[in-house]
Amino acid sequence: MEDKYSSNVLSGGKLGMVEVPNSRLTRYIVLLVITKVLKALGIFESYDILKVVHIVQFIFILKLGSAVILLFFQKPFSSGKVISKRQWIKLLKHAVFSCVISLLGFFGLTLCGPLRTLLLFEHSDVVVIALLGVLFTSSGGGPSKTRGAALFIIAVICLLLFDNDDLMAKMAEHPEGHHDSALTHFLYTAIAFLGVADHKGGVVLLVVSLCLKVGFHTASRKLSVEIGGAKRLYALDNLVSSMVLLPWVIVLSATTESKVESWSSLILPFGMIIFSVMILEFYVDAICSAKMETPRCARYGAIALFLSALLLANFWTHPLTDQLRSMSKPPQQVSTEHVLSGGVIVSAVFFIMSSSILSSPSKKGQQGTLVGYSPEGTPLYNFMGDALQHTSQSLPRFIKDSLKQILEEYDSRQIFYFLCLNLAFTFVELFYGVWTNSLGLISDGFHMLFDCSALVLGLFAALMTRWKATRIFSYGYGRVEILSGFINGLFLMVIAFFVFVESVTRLLDPPNINTDMLTPVSVGGLLVNLVGICAFSHAHSHGGKSCSSSDHGHSHHGHSHSEHSHGGHGHSHGGHGHGHGGHGHGGHGHSHGSGGGGMNANMRGVYLHVLADTLGSVGVIISTILIRQFGWLIADPICSLFIATLIFLSVIPLLKDACEVLLLRTPPENEKDLNSALEKIEKIEGVLSYRDPHFWRHSANMIAGTIHLQIMSDVVEQRIIQQVTAILKDAGVNNLSVQVEKEAYFQHMSGLSTGFQEVLAMTQQMETMKYLKDGTCIM
Repeated sequence: MEDKYSSNVLSGGKLGMVEVPNSRLTRYIVLLVITKVLKALGIFESYDILKVVHIVQFIFILKLGSAVILLFFQKPFSSGKVISKRQWIKLLKHAVFSCVISLLGFFGLTLCGPLRTLLLFEHSDVVVIALLGVLFTSSGGGPSKTRGAALFIIAVICLLLFDNDDLMAKMAEHPEGHHDSALTHFLYTAIAFLGVADHKGGVVLLVVSLCLKVGFHTASRKLSVEIGGAKRLYALDNLVSSMVLLPWVIVLSATTESKVESWSSLILPFGMIIFSVMILEFYVDAICSAKMETPRCARYGAIALFLSALLLANFWTHPLTDQLRSMSKPPQQVSTEHVLSGGVIVSAVFFIMSSSILSSPSKKGQQGTLVGYSPEGTPLYNFMGDALQHTSQSLPRFIKDSLKQILEEYDSRQIFYFLCLNLAFTFVELFYGVWTNSLGLISDGFHMLFDCSALVLGLFAALMTRWKATRIFSYGYGRVEILSGFINGLFLMVIAFFVFVESVTRLLDPPNINTDMLTPVSVGGLLVNLVGICAFSHAHSHGGKSCSSSDHGHSHHGHSHSEHSHGGHGHSHGGHGHGHGGHGHGGHGHSHGSGGGGMNANMRGVYLHVLADTLGSVGVIISTILIRQFGWLIADPICSLFIATLIFLSVIPLLKDACEVLLLRTPPENEKDLNSALEKIEKIEGVLSYRDPHFWRHSANMIAGTIHLQIMSDVVEQRIIQQVTAILKDAGVNNLSVQVEKEAYFQHMSGLSTGFQEVLAMTQQMETMKYLKDGTCIM
């Protein structure tokens, strides 16, 4: 105790447990790994025993065996203070809740198998609390924790959707005789009410049980303070739990037929399970948590447990392991294959990654500076900077804020409404297709689901364009809509190409087509897409042939700011200036505003996607009528060829315009006005010449530009900048940077610039100029 608060510890500027040497720390890690491997082995053995032993009897034997061992070693009645009546009532409630969680967990084991149970149910409290903190609180711990939560959710989804275990699927067709008691009948009926297979219902049951287990452990920590410690509470809990289950076991033994032919053959398996699952893990976790950080214990334990579960699932039915387990195997027990599916392997990888991320300590708020000590000797820390930064917002709040931003703006609101309509029709189509076993409806439903991905891309792009500019992305995210339109255009070109190739193949050899379900599906799709055409028709009119900035345009007064300095020149990009030493005068200017609305490539891409689907529905309707009325099977590939060609030709202008923007081409619709503006700039009084004029479209509402001006020595820079800004703003440039350079600057740079010849020639040109009394320049 004295070492814990010794001067050496305090001088290190750290609070908490004493650092354990690496050599001793390795021992605890090895002990933890061995314990987790033994627990995985115990869970696999429990799965086999539960096939012949009722689940209530199984839990009773585990609780009773643990209570006997813990009473002998822990001595909960002779050590500690006397337990009051009120505390016994709390212990009874605690034991009942413990039995319920054990019942749910082991029933999930019978449904999902040992591997999936270990992946879902055996997570540390640290991991689950961090996961719930990310999902439901505003201080989730930062982006890393959010990634960990996303990986955890993806892992559960993989088990639900992609875990195609044939053995588990057969378990879904359990006979009625499998319900050997009212409890199991109730649990199976509850799973069947969800409308899913038993092993998928078991996944949901184990996830719910995991959350209940974490809440139970939190309540246990509070109760252990009253009882006299966690070990004493655990011993008494197992004793009271066995007493609670005893009447139930007696009733089951009297009313149900036992499947066990020899209980003596189960003594060794039960002893191994009690030791590895109930006792060893509890004590080892307590020791490792005291000697190491709890997050580190959770991280190492999860990796060891999940990897050992994967190995055991692969080798559990190996002849060697069957021979080793033959002594403890119940008679006439059929060996079970614990199949490793692709979904469960991917899920295991994601669970390991998520556990490592969620159990790692948060970097924010952990670092502080030791500033002194209180009169009592307590170290005082000063937390500043990163320690007080606001963490990332919770997922529900992020969804709420994003939805609010989507509904505030017209384009994103239209995409969102049509996406909801499209998804509704897609799921109706998929549901009806599965119900009627129609492959055509199912395939068309997945086709519409692919179209929804284009809408999601467009919606996300429309949302990102309103994100504020950052220090790294100083221009903001306005160009995301150009990228979105470009990607949607590429998708459409690929689709048109494959449709064209398939149409040519079918044109040479037309296949037989079942037109029974084509008409209602195509008509329904046509109606949905017509709604989309009406919603996005403004995008087609805005993003027309010339992408004119005058259509539906709006403008605001820009503002300019300049400087006047001696011995330097000014330079500005994005509102920041810096000066360089020299002999002369210099100034800079920067103006910005919002000009007319130009090409919205994102909305054009979404519009073309909807248009392609509409043309596809029309083509299907026409070909269906021709096939039914005249038997023209060739009508289907001809319509497809026509539609693919139209799609390809309609996408080319979008890709061309998007490529021009990405390549920073001068906007074609502003090119004539910009040339005229440059001629006007040359005629401004005091302007000698200009160089490096660059103008490009950054986004639909921003045309940016930079220009260098060479001016006379006796003119006012601010007046020149204002005139140039006004001229170029009339030409459509609403984000302009102007650099002003004077004669003295050229002379200074002639000795420093690597382009000496160019500067010298410009200086000589200025010296040959003649000026009239009115200031007119004669070359």
